[in-house]
Amino acid sequence: MDLILWRHAEAILGEPDEERALTAKGRKQAARMAGWLDLNLPNSCKILVSPTTRTIQTAQALDRQFKIHPALAPNTQPEDILQAANWPLSKEPVLIIGHQPTMGLLVSWLLTGVMQEWTIRKSNVWWIAQRERGDVSTNYLRAAMAPDLIGK
Repeated sequence: MDLILWRHAEAILGEPDEERALTAKGRKQAARMAGWLDLNLPNSCKILVSPTTRTIQTAQALDRQFKIHPALAPNTQPEDILQAANWPLSKEPVLIIGHQPTMGLLVSWLLTGVMQEWTIRKSNVWWIAQRERGDVSTNYLRAAMAPDLIGK
């Protein structure tokens, strides 16, 4: 299974947190990353999005159908993301658009087996895949991408 984690793009500061919209820079970040994802994601990819304005706006840049999932809200637990994605049993790739610090905790856990406070920068994507060889399953980093590394 492939699990693609996309942190929302840059958003304005303020309250209420759930209504924070993307900045002009954030809209550019989301558009760049969406272009890269659109070229690399299979058409069968399921897209799940946190119910905040900034994650929904980030998802809209991809211009694919997505589902808002309440278990992906800020301050959720890494286990909640895995359950929403049906990791590792899903037959199709799953793209999650969510928040720090949960995404960093999840990436570290999946790649090292230890939950650590890793930083996932705004609008960055971490693509984690699982490989099965016999009775052994291993997770590996298939790709990590930042919007500033994508051509303008």
